[in-house]
Amino acid sequence: MAAPRSRPWLIWLLAMPAGLLLLLVLALAASGIPRNAAGMAAKSVCSAAFVAGRPWQRLMAEDVLPASPALAPIGITVDDGQHTVTARFLGLFARQAQWVPDRGCVLDLSAPATGAPAPRPAATAQPWPQGTAALSPDQWGPGVDAAALQALAEATFRGAGDPQAANARAMAVVHRGRLLLLRTAPGFDASTPLHGWSMTKTVAGMLAYKLAVETGLPLDTPVVDAFAPGPAPPWVTAWRQDGRAAIRVRDLFHMRDGLANTEDYNPWGSVPKMLWGATDSAAYAAQALLEAPPASRWRYLSQTANLLAAVSRGRLGDEAAYRRYPSAALFEPIGATTATLESDTAGNWVGSSYLWASVGDWARFGQLMLDDGRWGGRQVIPPGWLALAATPATSQGDGRGYGAQTWRIGDPQQGECKGHGLPPDTLAMIGHWGQVLAMVPSRQAVIVRLGWTFRRQQFDSCAFVAAALRALPP
Repeated sequence: MAAPRSRPWLIWLLAMPAGLLLLLVLALAASGIPRNAAGMAAKSVCSAAFVAGRPWQRLMAEDVLPASPALAPIGITVDDGQHTVTARFLGLFARQAQWVPDRGCVLDLSAPATGAPAPRPAATAQPWPQGTAALSPDQWGPGVDAAALQALAEATFRGAGDPQAANARAMAVVHRGRLLLLRTAPGFDASTPLHGWSMTKTVAGMLAYKLAVETGLPLDTPVVDAFAPGPAPPWVTAWRQDGRAAIRVRDLFHMRDGLANTEDYNPWGSVPKMLWGATDSAAYAAQALLEAPPASRWRYLSQTANLLAAVSRGRLGDEAAYRRYPSAALFEPIGATTATLESDTAGNWVGSSYLWASVGDWARFGQLMLDDGRWGGRQVIPPGWLALAATPATSQGDGRGYGAQTWRIGDPQQGECKGHGLPPDTLAMIGHWGQVLAMVPSRQAVIVRLGWTFRRQQFDSCAFVAAALRALPP
């Protein structure tokens, strides 16, 4: 059971007149905030405890409560035996998340799961990527500014553990396929899975691309025709009746579907409703009507990434194969032993947001992209993924700074990091609260930083990537 904690909001509520209290509860319920907030707390604690293997007693204080005042009225109960976390908002609105094999932590399951999370693999002394160890500075080679790289690491971890500071949790720098530096904050190590948030989009995009090539799906296929041999979800019928029938799979990759979705992170906003309020993230995204002609407008949308994950599900058809696909097709071939791609209640990959992996495994994903899907002597992702990821979503405007489920941060016109001197070919996976994985083909570099930075001004991802590159040979 969770330890009790002081709740000044409860004293305030008890002092309210009964009628006013009833109105407040009804208004909250109508807003969706209690359901979303309890879902977020249950899911976050469950994943950090049973996917990442961290002690749960401090997770509310470290991972949840600093995110929003809306989460203050939540209490949690953890059942270690059943691998469940129940969160209650005001003691009235309850949500439960449960760990499930091949799915991670899932909200609102009606049946208990079998099995138990496997112990996290231990860090090893074998050099990355075969193991988890970084090279010692005397092995970094000529041209690496060891003092500058070590100084960057020291600066990166100032304030680690403090939710009001930058609160870095891990970083890694890979150059020419060699892991020069890997560092973690206290409480984390080289085998701790860390939440990538929207960095998930790029990895789920790799899986979608691999499935498209393997199953003979041209990217210009309309989404409504992309589900054979798998069954089409119910929302496809509605799409066939209007302009959404023209949205292509390629438009989902490049986030230019034209749907009237928004990227709203308010407690009552679209993203919390999709991630923690809805049971089917793809169906939630699909209910939006067309707002602009497909391919005519770029808009960054987590909903679009989850629609792409639904297409992947349709290409496989078999549910067991879909659950196993991330591990069998990608994680295991590159040795990403800590990676878990979580799913929603309906069984879809949450391709927008819910991949967990150690910092070394995140670096593996970056190196795989840098080498256009090749790992050792094996082509894990079909050739062409790097080129697709680097292709601008639109030739002009904000979409020029985005590729296929990947940011084009080095683009001198519209890149997220324009003005920081990054090479124009710099790509990145970027996630909420300070996650960044930069891939620089021209410099043969992969740079990773993971954290829990609630105050955005505390961490500048562009400056971090630029500083790491300055320490590497030109």
